[in-house]
Amino acid sequence: MATKNINKSKYYLYIDECGDHQLEKFNPNFPIFTLCGFLVPGDKLETLEAAVKDFKREFFNDEGVIIHSRDIRKQEKAYSILQYPEVRNRFYEGLNNILGQSGAYVIVCCSILKEPFVERFSRGEDVYGLSLKYLIERAIFCMDDNVDDGILEIYIERRGVKQDRALLNYYNRLRAIGTKWVTAERLISRLGRFIFSYKKDNVIGLQLADLVAYPITRHVLDPNAPNPAYEIIRDKIYTYKGAVLGLKIIPH
Repeated sequence: MATKNINKSKYYLYIDECGDHQLEKFNPNFPIFTLCGFLVPGDKLETLEAAVKDFKREFFNDEGVIIHSRDIRKQEKAYSILQYPEVRNRFYEGLNNILGQSGAYVIVCCSILKEPFVERFSRGEDVYGLSLKYLIERAIFCMDDNVDDGILEIYIERRGVKQDRALLNYYNRLRAIGTKWVTAERLISRLGRFIFSYKKDNVIGLQLADLVAYPITRHVLDPNAPNPAYEIIRDKIYTYKGAVLGLKIIPH
């Protein structure tokens, strides 16, 4: 398989979540689960990663610092430097420059609104698997808009042995039977490796997926609330002929 795909265009889909996937009990103040995919063309990846490494060296003198949305918002751990307004302003300007790069990446994501979801469907639904199916479909649509021979590699952060095994099984079922819009044959021709990573592995694409997941989730919960981070990334959400296809809200 590696030899067959060696000359094909590579795309990398980095997946992170915002909120938890539990439907039995959930926080009424945050009744949502978002799975967010950060899709990077292979020819853009090196430049994007270099920009993030430069950013880390500038503010921490350490490429090993993990970019984590929650720590940034709480100004905790390495991000205690954000208590100083002049540092905070430069920090957010730097992040916005990275995320605002034209053509560097595309966002595909799926948000589950838990209250109406459990009213319409079952609490036993696998919202993680359901969301993953949507992300893979839309990533393939986006690839096919741009290349005829793209191969998609998927990176996702480890959550635990049981959860990872269940997700891998779901992924393999997708490959075997396809989806409503993508046949199994087409999936197999497009899908490459499915890779689980630890946070300590310092995968930059996963860190960027984490950054964009939160403002998108806040936007879904309250589209009218001020959300400057969302304004930076909103035009990165996958669109086709003017239609926004990269943000699925279930139910809608």
